[in-house]
Amino acid sequence: MESPLYVSVFLVLCIFILSSAHGQSPGPEPFGRFQAVETKETLRETATKFLLFENQMDKGCRIRLNHSDTLQQCGFNSSLPLVVIIHGWSFDGLLESWIWQLVATLKSPLVQPVNVVLADWVILAYHQYSVAVRNSRLVGQEVADLLQWLEESAQFSPSNVHLIGYSLGAHVSGFAGSYMRGKHKIGRITALDAAGPLFEGTSPSDRLSPDDANFVDAIHTFTQEHMGLSVGIKQPIAHYDFYPNGGTFQPGCHFLEFYKDIAKHGLNAITRTIKCAHVRSVYLFIDSLLHPSMQSMAYLCSDMDSFSRGLCLSCKKGRCNTLGYHVRQEPRGKKSKQLFLMTRAQSPFKVYHYQIKMQFINQTEKPVEPAFTLSLLGTKEDMQKVPVTLGEGITSNKTYSFLITLDLDIGELIMIKFKWENSAVWANLWNTVQIIIPWGREPHFSGLVPKSIRVKAGETQQRMTFCPENMDNLQLHPTQEKTFVRCEVNSENRKRKIR
Repeated sequence: MESPLYVSVFLVLCIFILSSAHGQSPGPEPFGRFQAVETKETLRETATKFLLFENQMDKGCRIRLNHSDTLQQCGFNSSLPLVVIIHGWSFDGLLESWIWQLVATLKSPLVQPVNVVLADWVILAYHQYSVAVRNSRLVGQEVADLLQWLEESAQFSPSNVHLIGYSLGAHVSGFAGSYMRGKHKIGRITALDAAGPLFEGTSPSDRLSPDDANFVDAIHTFTQEHMGLSVGIKQPIAHYDFYPNGGTFQPGCHFLEFYKDIAKHGLNAITRTIKCAHVRSVYLFIDSLLHPSMQSMAYLCSDMDSFSRGLCLSCKKGRCNTLGYHVRQEPRGKKSKQLFLMTRAQSPFKVYHYQIKMQFINQTEKPVEPAFTLSLLGTKEDMQKVPVTLGEGITSNKTYSFLITLDLDIGELIMIKFKWENSAVWANLWNTVQIIIPWGREPHFSGLVPKSIRVKAGETQQRMTFCPENMDNLQLHPTQEKTFVRCEVNSENRKRKIR
């Protein structure tokens, strides 16, 4: 069984079982600990706390609804946009560390000045998951009340508001948008791996949807499904839905990392490992703020299988977009655009995407399933032995398309070295076959002949063609390497063929 499955099972069980460890009864609690509270005005004072941060080191100043003096005391600037951070369900009653990292990043010199507010609803989130889900509507109403109060008392338009909701907080953001009255919608909602349980497959009115703001973007990082459930919601819920690494799981989050974390974080490593893929959405978003010159590009595609074959690296007609804070905001109707990308296992997460198309002539009688590597030489950097996965055996005279990603910007690609990386067993078998088969007087090759290599760089949209450096010897044997160099002969015809 793969470790992503273990993680998804573990976290789903946490959601539905471990939350009962709070000593609560399993019965319904419409508003958690606030069942006895009856008036809306009192709820405003005792439920969600809105904390405004003036700088990176600030601990937060509480803004109270209908108390305009708190806006001045806390330093609210009505001439700047407002970013509201909304956390998710809590199974330990504590605010998570990523909140302070996001606050500090938003208030750093890397970002244009904004008001930053935390919607602290942990007192309503620290319940059984199903109770926290019901409470999320109340919190959404309170966020909407805050924004409408700002519009009335400070002439602050909701269109200047950006809600960033993580997990269950993403749906809180959606409810806030649906509760807004008047002609002005919330400007933007960003969903960071919006919660899946009790929301997957529900109607748009019961979860976050594109209707809830002028622009909605969502990052899906943990949609690994088990027992019909996934921690993060799988279905599209935004104008642009981003699926890093397919959205199911994330690199660096396997249980192999668990043992390393135990030594470093003690028992807290359990929670860190379980939540790694879920909270990766947050760190991808923070990464987009920390590295403005290294924005991760994502590409419109029908599914991850097509993307992994490199078939979706087009930026024509808005088919690509930037992941995170600096996304290009283009709401076009209610139909979601689903975009895919690959990332690294740690920050900076950006990789460079390349589609490789190769034609092989297989002169054997049976399909061959060798392993290959590519070494890429660029004007800035070189990358050695990048693994190639074709996903199928090589048959006679067929073109194969696949995706490779590089951690570094190698500049313009000028040379490719293609190597057959099969094991010594494969090589010995090959040599034996060559010896025992009587080829005759003239040497005869019954293996693979790689022809030209066509490359498309996703980030630059550049197309290139590479031809064998030595045209007199095109035969490829196990453990051999062939060099390909740029060849632009009939390049226009080649471009038309691979579009």
